[in-house]
Amino acid sequence: MAILSVNVNHIGTLRKAGSFGYPDPVAGSVLAELAGADGIVVHLTEDRRHIQDRDLNMLRSIIQTKLVLKMASTSEMVGIALNLQPDVVTLVPERREEFTSKGGLDLIVHKNDAAETVETLQNSGIHVSVFIDPDPDQIKIAHQINADIVEIHTKTFCESKTSKSRKQAFSNILDAVKLAHKIKIGVNAGSGLCYNTIKSFKGLHEIEEFSIGHSIISRAVLVGMERAVKEMKALIKDL
Repeated sequence: MAILSVNVNHIGTLRKAGSFGYPDPVAGSVLAELAGADGIVVHLTEDRRHIQDRDLNMLRSIIQTKLVLKMASTSEMVGIALNLQPDVVTLVPERREEFTSKGGLDLIVHKNDAAETVETLQNSGIHVSVFIDPDPDQIKIAHQINADIVEIHTKTFCESKTSKSRKQAFSNILDAVKLAHKIKIGVNAGSGLCYNTIKSFKGLHEIEEFSIGHSIISRAVLVGMERAVKEMKALIKDL
């Protein structure tokens, strides 16, 4: 059965919007774990628009499940990861003008840089995932650079407006997942998934982990973190 990692970045978004120092992503992470989350995901951006360095240090001290750090492949972020020692690093693109990632890391363009980062982090005992679009060429390069895991970008599917485009987007995900599993690389999925779109992944048992943030945090605002996480866990269990 696939597991659930909760991305708490949007708690940081709410904190910044109010400028009062709350809500605290660290407190939210504890509540998510207590509700059954199998991991906590944070994305440290260059401009620190969601998560702060203070959050990372506190999370490393208290997370009891798994801490996943999403980051760009830069010397600054590599240094932070080596010092922090998260359980997993997920390499993602970073574009300052984007509020959240619109697509995966292009390994065709950034192969050499990503390969160096993967090797550096793995030599320090950190597992490395790459966040990529559901494209066979991206999957193959991820395998070539010895990434431990690929996280398949699912937002195109989740945001599709027509039946035709949704069907094609899901077909791309399906092909990517099957290929990654065939070449024996770990398979995760994330971006844009919600309580409705997650149901489409029923029977796709090759996916080992779903990384979900915005929909869970949004639901938690209305019903609380415990219920929001437990509801998503139940849906994933039914897949």
